[in-house]
Amino acid sequence: MNHVLSDRINNLAVSQTLAMAALARELKAQGKDIISLSLGEPDFNTPDFIKEAAKKAIDDNWSAYPPVDGYVDLKEAICHKFKRDNNLTYAPSQIVVSTGAKQSLYNVAQVMLNDGDEVILPAPYWVSYFEIVKLSGGIPVEVPTSVESNFKMTAEQLEAAITPKTKMMWFSSPCNPSGSIYSKIELEALVEVLKKHPQIYVVSDEIYEHINYTDSYCSIGSISGMENRTITVNGVAKAFAMTGWRIGYIGAPEFIAKACTKIQGQVTSGANSIAQRATLAAVSAEPSAIQYMVDAFRNRKEIVYNLLSEIPGFKVNQPEGAFYFFPDVSEYFGKTIKGKEINNANDFAMFLLAEANVATVTGDAFGNPNCIRLSYATSEELLREAIKRIKEALA
Repeated sequence: MNHVLSDRINNLAVSQTLAMAALARELKAQGKDIISLSLGEPDFNTPDFIKEAAKKAIDDNWSAYPPVDGYVDLKEAICHKFKRDNNLTYAPSQIVVSTGAKQSLYNVAQVMLNDGDEVILPAPYWVSYFEIVKLSGGIPVEVPTSVESNFKMTAEQLEAAITPKTKMMWFSSPCNPSGSIYSKIELEALVEVLKKHPQIYVVSDEIYEHINYTDSYCSIGSISGMENRTITVNGVAKAFAMTGWRIGYIGAPEFIAKACTKIQGQVTSGANSIAQRATLAAVSAEPSAIQYMVDAFRNRKEIVYNLLSEIPGFKVNQPEGAFYFFPDVSEYFGKTIKGKEINNANDFAMFLLAEANVATVTGDAFGNPNCIRLSYATSEELLREAIKRIKEALA
């Protein structure tokens, strides 16, 4: 019945991360012992101080429609957070709170892109960037990177990708799926290119900023000349283990923030009132309040790095943040293992699901067909078992 549906939905790809997670759940329901490393979801519970704020909000009857762009005190707290953590100066009128950072990104694409506008996406990129840009009439322009370059785009690559139709550049740092973080020096090199092209706006997805194993962090919007050309996207899902609370937000030039509020007012209105009150507690807390989670992720990262490095044919970089590995597995392409022909990363991921009972995600979904993504946001015990299974299946 696809002919009844719109071309828009027929041309939209399914989220590969959600599809693999659904398949893993289906196989588990059939009784298979599946270890899922497909979803980027912390295995921690939401911290108690955040849950208490939500309970209080219920008792205090925060149950009416919230403002479309978020409660004023929450937006003020987000402004304080941006200044404290990112050296970004925003007024509350430049903040829009949405139902998850994914809606924040969609809002921005809808209000910024016209048909045919080009958006530069350093690859690998988060799975939904490509489809959100397409859905909004834009043309995604992929800039390939590799494990050898630590999956980072150079200034020269950026310059080569720019055309008269370029409207935006979208990227995440720390990156989902590679875990790479652009240093201040690397960002400054990109900014030098962008200064020559003042028509280009940047979406900086910083949802993983606190899950950072380096000594510093730089937001591109804090670099001179980028203050009025950057839309900073963030949220509480990853660092605060609040994936199900569905709160994201942007800091942006005021005209963009107003436009996002306008479209959100016609689509969803304000984000969940109780979740907003919980988010107020989260963003007001010092980052040290969640350091225990970051320390656990760091420990798991080292374990997984060492274990993956022992698997022949896996090329692995050392992630600097987030909770993913993105190994290059192209050495297996063209081979037949246990009667299954491996031609690409999708074949490889399906082989691991069938033969190792481990769910991963094909790198095709992130713009890099040589890799697969594994999340290490699960227990050390399960991680060790999963990689043991992968190693044995490929032996």
